[in-house]
Amino acid sequence: MLLALDTATRHSGIALFDGQKLVAELTWHSTDAQTVELMPRLAQLLNWHGLTPKSLTAISVSLGPGSYTGLRVAVSAAKGLALANDLPLLGIPTLDATAFPHLGRPEPVCAIVQAGRGRFLWSTYWPATAVDTGRLPDEIEWALLGGWEGVRTAYALSDVNEMAAAVREPTYFVGDLPATLREQLQAILGQHARLASVTVAPRRAGSLAELAWHRLQAGDTDDPAALSPIYLRDP
Repeated sequence: MLLALDTATRHSGIALFDGQKLVAELTWHSTDAQTVELMPRLAQLLNWHGLTPKSLTAISVSLGPGSYTGLRVAVSAAKGLALANDLPLLGIPTLDATAFPHLGRPEPVCAIVQAGRGRFLWSTYWPATAVDTGRLPDEIEWALLGGWEGVRTAYALSDVNEMAAAVREPTYFVGDLPATLREQLQAILGQHARLASVTVAPRRAGSLAELAWHRLQAGDTDDPAALSPIYLRDP
């Protein structure tokens, strides 16, 4: 049983995944209080299913980019659980987990995380078939996410105008999409802005768990002592 922890932003979650199905998932909107919210919710979820930390086979955690404090809450908890119970630890980038459920779409997928002060953390994902079409920006890197193979832009931090300026064709936006951002993207991009619905767009801990499971099966785990959050800006 793999446990996934995500407190990268106020949109927080935990999940249990056994490789065949999503056993349980709990999502909540935090008021910047993940420090006191995470462990009681984790204890409750494990108790519902008659599990203890010793019952787990691996721990995964959302690595960011995201909130400084939020990221450290889940990363610290994941390291503690992994070390105390001698379990494999797997860190998954937050934007990869955000994009993952939507990567079968025909258009590029732009995953977004709010960064505060009117700025956003984002990356755009294309399938491998788009590589030789001349549609992609210069700075891309290969991505293999849970069997999906393609490319993504480097994780970026910018305001909505800079993010929209990188859009070259109709793009599907997912992740943190508050009403104001939806309105801005629609106004700037028009028909190029294809916005996931408010119930489909948010990041899910279940997606984080599935990506981590694929890495676990490949024997690709992280060193708890060396694993650190992904930050795109200085404190």
